[in-house]
Amino acid sequence: MAWLVLVLSGGLEAVWAVALGRSEGFTRPVPTAVFGVAVTLSMVGLAWAMRTLPVGTAYAVWVGIGASLTVAWSMATGEEPFSVVKLLLIAGLIGCVIGLKLAH
Repeated sequence: MAWLVLVLSGGLEAVWAVALGRSEGFTRPVPTAVFGVAVTLSMVGLAWAMRTLPVGTAYAVWVGIGASLTVAWSMATGEEPFSVVKLLLIAGLIGCVIGLKLAH
């Protein structure tokens, strides 16, 4: 169960990162509200997962998932240019996250 919560929390990290970028310094109310809710839920999930999982593993997985999804979303929406190199690096991050799960 901790792994599922951790993965969902990593997904919420991507949500709050995108919302933070769209909030324009917290001047836009809707992205700011999305940021606030997502960052809170993401941190609560991470903290809950860390009750069972080692801190280093949990944090690395959380960041890896969040970073991968954030870059993938940015490329998919055209906010960031797509490149095969970026795609391969994202795949490497995901492979490392899977490796951490298997090594646990």
